[in-house]
Amino acid sequence: MSQAKEVRVPDIGDFDAVEIIEVLVGPGDTVEAESSLITLESDKATMEVPAPFDGQIESVTVSVGDKVAEGDVIAMAVPADGAAGAEADDAGGGADSGAAAPAETASETPAAASEPAPAAAPAATAANQAAPDSPDCDVLVVGAGPGGYSAAFRAADLGLNTIMVERYPSLGGVCLNVGCIPSKALLHAAKVIDDAAFFADNGIEFGEPKIDLKKLESWKSSVVGKLTGGLVGLAKQRNVETVHGPAQFVDDYHVKVDTADGERSISYRNVIIAAGSRPIAPPGFDLDHPRVMDSTDALKLEEVPKRMLVVGGGIIGLEMASVYHALGSEITVVELADRLMAGADPDIVKPFRKIIDKRYANIFLNTKVTALRPDDDGVSVEFEGGKAPAEDRFDRVLVSVGRRPNTDRLNLEATSLELMDNGCIPADDQMRTRVDHIFAIGDLIGQPMLAHKAVHEGKVAAEVAAGEKSAFDARVIPSVAYTDPEVAWVGVTQEQAKAEGMDVEVGSFPWAANGRSLSLGRDEGITKLIFERDTERVVGAGIVGPNAGDLIAEVGLAIEMGADMHDIGLTIHPHPTISETVGMAAEAAAGTLTDLYIPKKKR
Repeated sequence: MSQAKEVRVPDIGDFDAVEIIEVLVGPGDTVEAESSLITLESDKATMEVPAPFDGQIESVTVSVGDKVAEGDVIAMAVPADGAAGAEADDAGGGADSGAAAPAETASETPAAASEPAPAAAPAATAANQAAPDSPDCDVLVVGAGPGGYSAAFRAADLGLNTIMVERYPSLGGVCLNVGCIPSKALLHAAKVIDDAAFFADNGIEFGEPKIDLKKLESWKSSVVGKLTGGLVGLAKQRNVETVHGPAQFVDDYHVKVDTADGERSISYRNVIIAAGSRPIAPPGFDLDHPRVMDSTDALKLEEVPKRMLVVGGGIIGLEMASVYHALGSEITVVELADRLMAGADPDIVKPFRKIIDKRYANIFLNTKVTALRPDDDGVSVEFEGGKAPAEDRFDRVLVSVGRRPNTDRLNLEATSLELMDNGCIPADDQMRTRVDHIFAIGDLIGQPMLAHKAVHEGKVAAEVAAGEKSAFDARVIPSVAYTDPEVAWVGVTQEQAKAEGMDVEVGSFPWAANGRSLSLGRDEGITKLIFERDTERVVGAGIVGPNAGDLIAEVGLAIEMGADMHDIGLTIHPHPTISETVGMAAEAAAGTLTDLYIPKKKR
């Protein structure tokens, strides 16, 4: 019988203390290679640590709330006979694994989440084949999501002959088709319903809403269609050729694409891989069953279930909970960690939590789903821990616990690339991989998996491919939960500052003292800014309230520009607007605020 082997945290870049928010397995569990063992989370992003081989878990050495780094032992597992990868000296990829660090733009750890460290350059290697004399294009972009189409369009603008390959019929990737855009359309519909309900108690009554799912789905699809259709026009204007079908690498200079007209081979001088990611589920969760949904399934609006369970208290799950609650579903949320939205400060999440405590049937924290048994009529669910019942039944279950990169769908084994143990591609701050002419961007290179990060990375890759001096050096990357109310944060959180031993000054302004928020009937919001005490420069912010995602951009710019509390406080914000809360939070820190009485602190 095989001996138990250590399962370690693989190469996760420059992170050195990533918090565990879910432990998905226990002693005695049978796991398959690449199935998820634990979940790490910071900001909007989550990272799954996979099993390095088929086998059985003997013991788990970590718990929810622990912080781990590359090489830390998380479990002992007995490999199945003949399990691939089981003979590696450092099972699961430890500190001595050969993969280089990826170009991470925002750390999973409190120590660096707001100020990404420069990525280490992957060890260079020669291509496995000579470059073609007359390639089909200067730049091939694999994937047409926000990162991919931004890369393709920028390359074309710089005079490069560009081809863009997209596996699906529509351009725009997950974000435009089954992610950011359709979910925000439905969240707006949910907001209309909630606003109408609010005014029923304040002088304007519309009556109970009548939900026509077909019309709502049609409107949502029309929003998506306008954007994806616009991309087709932009590609034509730039003479970017688009090819539809899944791409498979043949070697370092060629891909084959399975198009509707047959297989096509494409050669290139440079390639930018932007193939994105897809939802994952814990072992034993059957996402193929129609009553067990991932985020893509939830956006289809096939029905409004009477009782719906959301597994995962992160941003995506909570956004979809907002939609389905407004449409009429009774919502239960289950989260393995001790709080929702673990990336944000608790005081910023608290107003949101107070509202959904009244709206949702249950919110179970410190709770694990141990079994899902779907049938034709619903899903029986078993729980463990927290205040949840041992078993309950729901009409549908939404599983939203993280995403994995699509590197396993590209036949990258045919190239000279080497993947990290989490499936990501190592890349430097110019988006170059270990092969000089192969670039990688977006979800494929690691956390945070955010469209707005991928867009900037795509432009950098295109510029470097064109011979320009360019690098990805963002100080911060904002995160937004488009729930009701919205929750947004950027840079260092107050918790992170404390963990790092930073000496900071915090300025907060309650929206209950803001005229515009009162006129909207939404006084639950808070705007909080965090400043270095010695320099008085802003290093972070958290905002909760309607349109918090729009407000957070100002603070992101302030951090990039090195602004201090006086720069922000002395900037005249229009009145009456919610944007005034940003300036007043800065004034609160500076001691110049007159809209509230705050006793002076000794500084």
